[in-house]
Formats: sequence, C-alpha cells, structure tokens
Amino acid sequence: MLTRAAALWRTGLLSGWGGGRGLWTGRPQSDTDNAKPLEGVKILDLTRVLAGPFATMNLGDLGAEVIKVERPGVGDDTRTWGPPFVDTESTYFLSVNRNKKSIAVNIKDPQGVKIIKELAAVCDVFVENYVPGKLSAMGLGYEDVDKIAPHIVYCSITGYGQTGPMSQRAGYDSVASAISGLMYITGPEDGDPVRPGVAMTDLATGLYAFGAIMAGLIQRYRTGRGLFIDCNLLSSQVACLTQIAANYLIGQKEAKRWGTAHGSIVPYQAFKTKDGYLVVGAGNNQQFATICKILNLPELIDDSKYKTNHLRVQNRKELIKILSARFIEEVTKKWLCLFEGSGIPYGPINSMKEIFEEPQVLHNGLIMEMKHPTVGKISVPGPTVPLQ
Repeated sequence: MLTRAAALWRTGLLSGWGGGRGLWTGRPQSDTDNAKPLEGVKILDLTRVLAGPFATMNLGDLGAEVIKVERPGVGDDTRTWGPPFVDTESTYFLSVNRNKKSIAVNIKDPQGVKIIKELAAVCDVFVENYVPGKLSAMGLGYEDVDKIAPHIVYCSITGYGQTGPMSQRAGYDSVASAISGLMYITGPEDGDPVRPGVAMTDLATGLYAFGAIMAGLIQRYRTGRGLFIDCNLLSSQVACLTQIAANYLIGQKEAKRWGTAHGSIVPYQAFKTKDGYLVVGAGNNQQFATICKILNLPELIDDSKYKTNHLRVQNRKELIKILSARFIEEVTKKWLCLFEGSGIPYGPINSMKEIFEEPQVLHNGLIMEMKHPTVGKISVPGPTVPLQ
C-alpha cells in the first residue's frame, strides 16, 4: 500500500502537509509521566475545524497515531483563519492539531476513495464530520467502511444528527449555540444574548466524541467488532444545559441570563474591585458566614433575610448591593490575600497574559512547547489530564 500511495502522491491524488510529533512540555518527564495508553491505536481523521480535530488531538495526546486527511491545495478550513498567523500557519489550526500526521487526499476521485478505504482497513478508528449522506455518496459511509473494516470504530460528528428536519444543515458552533439555548442564557441580566468567548458547543461535542470513541475501543477489544457513533453539536449542547434544562423540564421554569451570577446560589458571581474583578462563591451557609467575616460584615451572618441560601436568592439585589460596595473598596490583590486559606472558592478574572503567568497554570504544565516543521518552536495549551 505504501508503494502505491507514493505513486499517487506524485500524481497529486495524495500529498503531504508535513507533520511533527516531537513534544516538549517544559518540564522533565519520567517513563511513567509519558504513559501512552493508546499507543498502537491508529486514527483516520477526516474532520475539519474544531469539534472533530479537538477529539482526535486528545486521542493523539494519549498516544494514538492520528492520520489527518485534508483537501489537496486547501486543507482544513482553519488553516486560513486569522490573524494571528505564525509565518503562514494559523494559530487557530495549530491549537487543535498537534500529534497528527497530515496528508491530502482527493476523496472526490475514485482513487482517493480507494486510498481512504485502504487506510481504514489498517486503522482502528474512523472520524469524520461531513453533512449526513455526503460520505455515503462517495462510498465512504459507515456501511461502506464496515464491509472492508468490520473492526472499525466509526464516529460521525454532525451539526444536528444523522436524521431529522435539520440533519442536512451545516453545523457551526455559534448557530448550534443559539439553537440549543446556550446563547439564550449567556450574557448580562438586562442585555442581549452573548456568544461564549470560546466555541464551547464544538469543544463539548469533541469531548463527547472522545469519550464515545474510548468506549467504542473497549467494546471492540471485547467483541472484535466495531460500531457506529453518532455525535452532534445540538445534542451535546442541550445535554450540557444540565440543571437549567431540568429547571424547565421538571419545574416549567423558563431560563434567563444572569451575567456572571448564578440563578440558584447567592452570592456566586464576579464583584468589581478597585482595580479589577474577583469571583466569589458561597455554596452553603458556613461559606457565606466566612465571606461576611472576611469582608468585615459580621452583621449579615445572622440577618434574617440572609440566613439560608433560599433567602439569599430571594433577597439577591439587596445583598449583592451591600457586598459590591465592600469589594470595590480594595484592590484585587488585597482580597486575594484575605481569602487565601479561607476554604472559600475565589479567584480573579484573568487576562490571557495573567493566565499564563499564573503559578498553578505553570505548575500544571499547561504551556506546551512543540517543534513545528515549518515555523519552529511554538507554544500551545497542553494536555489537561496527565497520566502516570
């Protein structure tokens, strides 16, 4: 197959984008630190943009060999998303495509389809995010791949599902975020709906796909048979509505926007300080009492209006006004010192610069430096779950 692929490379049916799998995390690693439970697992990745690439990048972080298939001459859409760029490379693309070997295959050509099938036959997982039916029309749907690779774990990531009235629509994060209700509940209390700062619907779908693929591999190892996985943006985001959805389904309570606050817990929000913001949460009465002591407002502890969380929610506006007036009297750093060691959940609202200077972020190894074949050393957010 490799000889044949080399010949196709010369004809333009298959070409390479370049790769580079050497990673450096910025800290020494032992053999146990480098545990790669998916070593030997091969992923054939036909996804583009974010949800699919995020899922396969996480698989690659666990040691899987990811072969990313892109369109000849164009590649993944996100290669052009910018600025910023590093040389000619989009930082967006670089952020979710580490640990991958990129090739370009024209899947509209029968020879390209044949290449994909040959690769699928020797891979363990097939991931794609085309509109339902598009790959089937090319001979690369699950039924087609299953015939030549019955062991394959085939994961399809779409906007709205394989069937139904919206199934043929293209799926983009912002649109799915709007339709699923996430945008409806995000933003200032008295303001317009707001798109979350990152594509949380795409990222959540990528994580659901990642988990489902892991489960599929376990089943494959038990039975020898693969399976079909149907992930979509709409279902993922509706599932992530959790208690907001339950409030409506069980209690028929319509949702609303709360800004940084919480609909069911008070106080639990950002407070403006003299030079920034501090987020503080009181999940129980003891934590509320501790906050009052730190703020030097002990009279609030036994106030009948604030004795329980239910009462604090009922009297939210009055209580938040009192707390806000106190928080704005001091700079953020002073509040951080006062809350340190208190057992209260608290933290500043950080800029990007502040995030990557945060001692805990550095300690957790969340800045990963890696060698890129064309632009040299770059830094990206590192894996979140180290395995030892």
